[in-house]
Amino acid sequence: MAAKHMEHIQPYSPQAGTMIPTKFRKFLRTCVIWQLIRFIAINIKMTILILKSHH
Repeated sequence: MAAKHMEHIQPYSPQAGTMIPTKFRKFLRTCVIWQLIRFIAINIKMTILILKSHH
């Protein structure tokens, strides 16, 4: 006998409480060019942070 809070919730249903990604968001998640831009931006931010910490 499963407890009420242990019942299975279908993904992307209103009960799951998650947002459904839009077509644009799905595109950004799979676009290699966008991922490369984000990778470079994050690495620049980390490099600046590390350089500031050494002073």
